[in-house]
Amino acid sequence: MSAITPHYRSVTQLLQSRSFSIDEYQREYKWERRHIEELLSDLLARFWSEYRDGDSPKDVSSYGEYFLGSIIVTERAGKSYLVDGQQRVTSLTLLMIHLYRIAKQAGLSVASTIEPLIFSDNFGEPQFNLDIQERVPVIRALFNGEEYNPDGKEESVGTILARYHDIESLDLAGELGVALQGFIYWLMNNVGLIEISTASDSQAYGIFETMNDRGKPLSPVDMLKAYLLAPIVDDEDRRRANSIWKKVVLDLISWGDETDPERDANAMKAWLRAQYANSVRERKAGAVDRDWELIGTTFHRWIRDNETRVGTGKAPRNLEVMTEELPFFSAAYQLVLQASNVYTPGLESVYYNAHNDFTWQNTVLLAPLDPDDDQETVRRKLAATATYLDIWLMRRTVNYIRVGYSSTSYAMYLLVKDIRRKPLAELVAILTDRLANDDVDFNGSESRGRRGISDLGLNQFSRRYIYHLLARVTSYVEVGSGKPDLFDKYVDRAAKNPSDVEHIWADKFDRYRDEHSSQEEFDNWRNNVAGLLLLPADVNRSYQAKTFEEKAPHYAKHNLYAASLTTAAYEHQPQFQAFRSREELPFRAYDKFGKPEQLERRDLLLALANKIWSPERIADYSF
Repeated sequence: MSAITPHYRSVTQLLQSRSFSIDEYQREYKWERRHIEELLSDLLARFWSEYRDGDSPKDVSSYGEYFLGSIIVTERAGKSYLVDGQQRVTSLTLLMIHLYRIAKQAGLSVASTIEPLIFSDNFGEPQFNLDIQERVPVIRALFNGEEYNPDGKEESVGTILARYHDIESLDLAGELGVALQGFIYWLMNNVGLIEISTASDSQAYGIFETMNDRGKPLSPVDMLKAYLLAPIVDDEDRRRANSIWKKVVLDLISWGDETDPERDANAMKAWLRAQYANSVRERKAGAVDRDWELIGTTFHRWIRDNETRVGTGKAPRNLEVMTEELPFFSAAYQLVLQASNVYTPGLESVYYNAHNDFTWQNTVLLAPLDPDDDQETVRRKLAATATYLDIWLMRRTVNYIRVGYSSTSYAMYLLVKDIRRKPLAELVAILTDRLANDDVDFNGSESRGRRGISDLGLNQFSRRYIYHLLARVTSYVEVGSGKPDLFDKYVDRAAKNPSDVEHIWADKFDRYRDEHSSQEEFDNWRNNVAGLLLLPADVNRSYQAKTFEEKAPHYAKHNLYAASLTTAAYEHQPQFQAFRSREELPFRAYDKFGKPEQLERRDLLLALANKIWSPERIADYSF
């Protein structure tokens, strides 16, 4: 075994001037948004715990290290093959591409230092460090800042693209501010992993099997089970507790169409944070992890160290946790998962928040629940809390406020403590009061530099939220006019002909030169949310260069929000007319669509938003 060599590698040492391949039978790149969010949240937390205001990039060399685990590599024909670790290496590469692009855009010298971590010069041709034939085109497009269409490509290509956009949406440049360059240097030099390098495939796979099969250590879920079972000495109680625990874990892991070996641990983190976390890391340099963070990393150890608070450590309470409390919260967690994946009447807001990829939802929704709640109360509490999150999130996204995992962690901790195990009537009152006292809304605030929905334009940050907003507006208008609720169809990107964002104004500055003093001004107006619609992708592509007058007859054939720009909606849709009158909404048809018309449409959109995301919706879930 002398050919097996473990080495600690910093990110720079691992990636610089090097390329990795994988064998054909390796699984696809599978990371989900939550994995990216957890990785970046951990990295940022470690970095901020060391950073002091005024620190220079040079100062970060003295910061502590962060360990990313191990990978297994075998060398063959002059190439490095990843036997274990492609998920982390791929994700690291996507992160480095994003950091390279924002550093280059900001004119930071560190951009040139990042470049060799993404590709190396191979006789004048760039060789990307992920040298996997099917994936190179999407990596090249991301590196160059180009659009890429994953249709018809293997699963990993679509996942790579989605995870890169997730990284973009977390807005690291805004999160880090002047500390951006320091963070990049820290990531490259103080973050690392163990590379286990072998000279043969048989050795590599032997190590892989040993690490992942024989002698596999107990998981945190296994260790929590052992801790809870230990004081239960009655044979029948012990057997019953073990049997129920095993069923709960199996149900969680095997829920849905795809087995997820981490789902049981994620459910337990959500349960413990929601019901028991009473402290959170302070938001200052040098702060240490508290309940909220510790549960997210070592929940089995946390519950043992906090048994007085949780009440565990004695047989009766441990039996109650294993046979009553955990099954109750596990069932609620699965109900949230189901409503997140399937558009469910009464729980629509759960689906909305999931579509916005709000990772904290699964935790927050468990907070107001009490094991004594009946199923109807559970559903009403879930719906009321999800509705609050829906309104809170959308108010912020239209004002360009970050709502990613790390950005909202502290706010969600405070919310969880505020609503924990509250009766339904009290829960509704708390959530309604929170929104009434919220300093962020759709109307904007000039004094705080926020213009609300009237200033919302299509860009890298807002694209996903504008798409969501347009789908909500479109479905709201149609449901109000007696038509089916098609929100889940409008946001289904896997559909044969999915909906796309349509610009009412074609990208033709010359046509609008009389109304706009510059290309920049024109672009800002053209990309404003009031000048956008949702249309089927094939229709959208065919209309791009047409004038409004040419497009309008075609808009009349599609959804009512688009059709409302034309006279047809007012002549042939009596239920729409009734909806318009009942809700006192300023809809009207247009013969042309320039600046004055778009300003009217902005007023309409603001009125719609204040109805769709009205705090009064929360009261609907009271008994």
